[in-house]
Amino acid sequence: MTLSRIGTREEWLAARIDLLAREKAATRLLDGISAARRELPRVEIDKKYVFEGVHGQVGLLDLFEGREQLIIQHVMWVFDGGRICPMCAGSIADRGGVGTLNDSGITLAMVARGPWPELEAYSREHGLAGPWYSSHGSEFNFDFHVSMDDSVTPAEYNYRGRDASEKAGKADFLEGEQPGNSVFIRDGDRVFHTYSTFARGVELLDPVFGFLDVTPLGRPVR
Repeated sequence: MTLSRIGTREEWLAARIDLLAREKAATRLLDGISAARRELPRVEIDKKYVFEGVHGQVGLLDLFEGREQLIIQHVMWVFDGGRICPMCAGSIADRGGVGTLNDSGITLAMVARGPWPELEAYSREHGLAGPWYSSHGSEFNFDFHVSMDDSVTPAEYNYRGRDASEKAGKADFLEGEQPGNSVFIRDGDRVFHTYSTFARGVELLDPVFGFLDVTPLGRPVR
Protein backbone atom coordinates (compact mmCIF):
# COMPACT_ATOMS: atom_id res chain seq x y z
CA MET A 1 0.00 0.00 0.00
CA THR A 2 1.44 3.37 -1.06
CA LEU A 3 0.01 6.58 0.39
CA SER A 4 0.70 10.17 -0.58
CA ARG A 5 3.03 12.25 1.58
CA ILE A 6 1.78 14.06 4.67
CA GLY A 7 1.45 17.83 4.14
CA THR A 8 -0.07 20.93 5.64
CA ARG A 9 -3.58 22.19 4.95
CA GLU A 10 -2.06 25.08 2.95
CA GLU A 11 -0.07 22.65 0.77
CA TRP A 12 -3.18 20.53 0.26
CA LEU A 13 -5.27 23.54 -0.77
CA ALA A 14 -2.69 24.75 -3.29
CA ALA A 15 -2.42 21.27 -4.84
CA ARG A 16 -6.20 20.86 -4.81
CA ILE A 17 -6.72 24.14 -6.70
CA ASP A 18 -4.20 23.03 -9.34
CA LEU A 19 -6.02 19.71 -9.66
CA LEU A 20 -9.38 21.48 -9.93
CA ALA A 21 -8.20 23.25 -13.08
CA ARG A 22 -7.36 19.85 -14.62
CA GLU A 23 -10.72 18.40 -13.51
CA LYS A 24 -12.58 21.30 -15.13
CA ALA A 25 -10.63 20.83 -18.36
CA ALA A 26 -11.47 17.11 -18.31
CA THR A 27 -15.15 17.89 -17.71
CA ARG A 28 -15.25 20.21 -20.71
CA LEU A 29 -13.52 17.57 -22.82
CA LEU A 30 -16.03 14.92 -21.71
CA ASP A 31 -18.92 17.28 -22.49
CA GLY A 32 -17.59 17.57 -26.03
CA ILE A 33 -17.25 13.79 -26.31
CA SER A 34 -20.82 13.32 -25.09
CA ALA A 35 -22.05 15.76 -27.72
CA ALA A 36 -20.14 13.88 -30.44
CA ARG A 37 -21.58 10.61 -29.16
CA ARG A 38 -25.11 11.99 -29.60
CA GLU A 39 -24.27 13.00 -33.17
CA LEU A 40 -23.26 9.49 -34.26
CA PRO A 41 -25.49 8.32 -37.12
CA ARG A 42 -28.30 5.90 -36.30
CA VAL A 43 -28.21 2.46 -37.90
CA GLU A 44 -31.53 0.69 -38.37
CA ILE A 45 -31.74 -2.87 -37.07
CA ASP A 46 -33.44 -5.01 -39.68
CA LYS A 47 -32.49 -8.39 -38.27
CA LYS A 48 -35.17 -10.12 -36.20
CA TYR A 49 -33.56 -11.10 -32.92
CA VAL A 50 -35.39 -13.33 -30.46
CA PHE A 51 -34.87 -13.11 -26.70
CA GLU A 52 -36.45 -15.01 -23.84
CA GLY A 53 -37.61 -13.40 -20.61
CA VAL A 54 -40.30 -13.59 -17.98
CA HIS A 55 -42.96 -13.07 -20.65
CA GLY A 56 -41.61 -15.73 -22.99
CA GLN A 57 -40.06 -15.02 -26.37
CA VAL A 58 -39.83 -11.35 -27.37
CA GLY A 59 -38.11 -9.18 -29.99
CA LEU A 60 -35.69 -6.29 -29.61
CA LEU A 61 -38.53 -3.75 -29.76
CA ASP A 62 -40.15 -5.39 -26.72
CA LEU A 63 -37.03 -4.73 -24.63
CA PHE A 64 -37.86 -1.00 -24.74
CA GLU A 65 -40.94 -1.70 -22.57
CA GLY A 66 -42.74 1.09 -24.41
CA ARG A 67 -40.05 3.70 -23.73
CA GLU A 68 -38.15 5.63 -26.40
CA GLN A 69 -34.59 4.62 -25.58
CA LEU A 70 -32.90 1.37 -24.55
CA ILE A 71 -29.54 0.61 -22.96
CA ILE A 72 -28.45 -3.02 -22.99
CA GLN A 73 -25.77 -4.30 -20.69
CA HIS A 74 -24.16 -7.28 -22.38
CA VAL A 75 -23.63 -9.58 -19.40
CA MET A 76 -20.97 -12.28 -19.66
CA TRP A 77 -22.23 -15.81 -19.08
CA VAL A 78 -19.94 -18.54 -17.71
CA PHE A 79 -21.16 -21.62 -19.55
CA ASP A 80 -19.11 -24.20 -17.66
CA GLY A 81 -20.43 -22.83 -14.37
CA GLY A 82 -23.98 -21.98 -15.34
CA ARG A 83 -23.67 -18.50 -13.87
CA ILE A 84 -23.15 -14.83 -14.57
CA CYS A 85 -19.59 -13.46 -14.57
CA PRO A 86 -18.85 -12.33 -10.97
CA MET A 87 -17.67 -8.87 -12.04
CA CYS A 88 -20.80 -8.32 -14.12
CA ALA A 89 -22.96 -9.52 -11.24
CA GLY A 90 -21.14 -7.22 -8.84
CA SER A 91 -21.67 -4.14 -11.02
CA ILE A 92 -25.39 -4.92 -11.32
CA ALA A 93 -25.78 -5.53 -7.59
CA ASP A 94 -24.03 -2.23 -6.79
CA ARG A 95 -26.07 -0.16 -9.23
CA GLY A 96 -29.28 0.23 -7.26
CA GLY A 97 -32.54 1.45 -8.74
CA VAL A 98 -33.01 2.87 -12.22
CA GLY A 99 -36.22 4.80 -11.63
CA THR A 100 -34.68 8.05 -12.86
CA LEU A 101 -33.75 6.38 -16.15
CA ASN A 102 -37.29 5.05 -16.57
CA ASP A 103 -38.73 8.49 -15.81
CA SER A 104 -36.47 9.87 -18.58
CA GLY A 105 -37.88 7.42 -21.13
CA ILE A 106 -34.95 4.98 -20.93
CA THR A 107 -35.06 1.25 -20.23
CA LEU A 108 -31.95 -0.53 -18.94
CA ALA A 109 -32.00 -4.25 -19.76
CA MET A 110 -29.52 -7.02 -19.02
CA VAL A 111 -28.90 -9.53 -21.79
CA ALA A 112 -26.81 -12.69 -21.41
CA ARG A 113 -26.35 -15.74 -23.61
CA GLY A 114 -27.11 -18.24 -20.88
CA PRO A 115 -30.22 -20.43 -21.29
CA TRP A 116 -33.23 -18.66 -19.81
CA PRO A 117 -34.03 -21.15 -17.01
CA GLU A 118 -30.45 -20.94 -15.69
CA LEU A 119 -30.22 -17.17 -16.18
CA GLU A 120 -33.54 -16.52 -14.48
CA ALA A 121 -32.72 -18.80 -11.56
CA TYR A 122 -29.27 -17.28 -11.00
CA SER A 123 -30.41 -13.64 -11.20
CA ARG A 124 -33.34 -14.33 -8.84
CA GLU A 125 -31.23 -16.30 -6.35
CA HIS A 126 -28.64 -13.51 -6.17
CA GLY A 127 -31.14 -10.65 -6.13
CA LEU A 128 -29.89 -9.09 -9.37
CA ALA A 129 -32.41 -6.53 -10.58
CA GLY A 130 -33.70 -6.89 -14.12
CA PRO A 131 -35.23 -6.89 -16.55
CA TRP A 132 -33.25 -9.93 -17.70
CA TYR A 133 -33.29 -11.53 -21.13
CA SER A 134 -31.57 -14.54 -22.62
CA SER A 135 -30.14 -14.29 -26.13
CA HIS A 136 -29.36 -18.03 -26.15
CA GLY A 137 -29.63 -19.40 -29.69
CA SER A 138 -29.61 -15.90 -31.20
CA GLU A 139 -26.83 -14.20 -33.15
CA PHE A 140 -27.39 -10.99 -31.18
CA ASN A 141 -24.27 -11.28 -28.97
CA PHE A 142 -22.09 -12.19 -31.94
CA ASP A 143 -23.40 -9.36 -34.11
CA PHE A 144 -22.70 -6.88 -31.30
CA HIS A 145 -19.24 -8.37 -30.74
CA VAL A 146 -19.47 -9.52 -27.13
CA SER A 147 -19.49 -13.26 -27.92
CA MET A 148 -16.74 -14.63 -30.12
CA ASP A 149 -17.10 -17.33 -32.75
CA ASP A 150 -15.62 -16.80 -36.20
CA SER A 151 -18.01 -19.39 -37.63
CA VAL A 152 -20.94 -17.11 -36.73
CA THR A 153 -19.48 -13.61 -37.11
CA PRO A 154 -15.81 -12.62 -37.59
CA ALA A 155 -14.47 -12.00 -34.08
CA GLU A 156 -14.02 -8.35 -33.17
CA TYR A 157 -13.73 -6.59 -29.82
CA ASN A 158 -13.52 -2.88 -29.08
CA TYR A 159 -13.49 -2.22 -32.83
CA ARG A 160 -10.43 -4.38 -33.46
CA GLY A 161 -10.52 -7.45 -35.67
CA ARG A 162 -8.20 -10.41 -35.20
CA ASP A 163 -5.15 -8.93 -36.93
CA ALA A 164 -5.36 -5.59 -35.11
CA SER A 165 -6.03 -7.33 -31.78
CA GLU A 166 -2.99 -9.55 -32.16
CA LYS A 167 -0.79 -6.57 -33.03
CA ALA A 168 -2.08 -4.73 -29.95
CA GLY A 169 -1.52 -7.76 -27.71
CA LYS A 170 -5.28 -8.08 -27.14
CA ALA A 171 -5.95 -11.41 -28.85
CA ASP A 172 -7.31 -12.91 -25.61
CA PHE A 173 -10.35 -10.63 -25.93
CA LEU A 174 -11.38 -12.49 -29.08
CA GLU A 175 -12.22 -15.61 -27.11
CA GLY A 176 -15.39 -16.49 -25.23
CA GLU A 177 -17.58 -13.76 -23.71
CA GLN A 178 -16.70 -10.11 -23.19
CA PRO A 179 -18.45 -7.16 -21.51
CA GLY A 180 -20.07 -4.26 -23.30
CA ASN A 181 -23.02 -1.87 -23.47
CA SER A 182 -25.16 -0.97 -26.46
CA VAL A 183 -27.67 1.86 -26.89
CA PHE A 184 -30.75 1.98 -29.09
CA ILE A 185 -33.56 4.39 -29.91
CA ARG A 186 -36.87 3.66 -31.55
CA ASP A 187 -39.07 5.60 -33.94
CA GLY A 188 -42.42 3.90 -33.68
CA ASP A 189 -41.68 0.24 -34.44
CA ARG A 190 -38.33 1.00 -36.09
CA VAL A 191 -35.26 0.33 -33.91
CA PHE A 192 -31.91 2.06 -34.41
CA HIS A 193 -28.51 1.31 -32.91
CA THR A 194 -26.70 4.47 -31.81
CA TYR A 195 -23.73 3.49 -29.64
CA SER A 196 -21.73 0.59 -28.21
CA THR A 197 -18.79 0.62 -25.83
CA PHE A 198 -16.48 -2.13 -24.63
CA ALA A 199 -13.46 -2.85 -22.42
CA ARG A 200 -12.79 0.14 -20.13
CA GLY A 201 -15.55 2.02 -21.90
CA VAL A 202 -18.09 0.09 -19.80
CA GLU A 203 -16.82 2.02 -16.76
CA LEU A 204 -18.77 5.00 -18.07
CA LEU A 205 -21.96 3.21 -17.01
CA ASP A 206 -20.66 1.79 -13.73
CA PRO A 207 -20.66 4.37 -10.89
CA VAL A 208 -18.58 2.19 -8.57
CA PHE A 209 -15.43 3.03 -10.53
CA GLY A 210 -16.12 6.72 -9.94
CA PHE A 211 -16.31 6.15 -6.20
CA LEU A 212 -13.10 4.12 -6.23
CA ASP A 213 -11.24 6.75 -8.23
CA VAL A 214 -11.75 9.48 -5.59
CA THR A 215 -10.41 7.35 -2.72
CA PRO A 216 -6.80 7.53 -1.46
CA LEU A 217 -6.10 3.91 -2.41
CA GLY A 218 -7.96 3.97 -5.73
CA ARG A 219 -9.02 0.77 -7.44
CA PRO A 220 -7.96 -2.54 -5.91
CA VAL A 221 -5.25 -4.38 -7.80
CA ARG A 222 -6.57 -7.67 -9.22
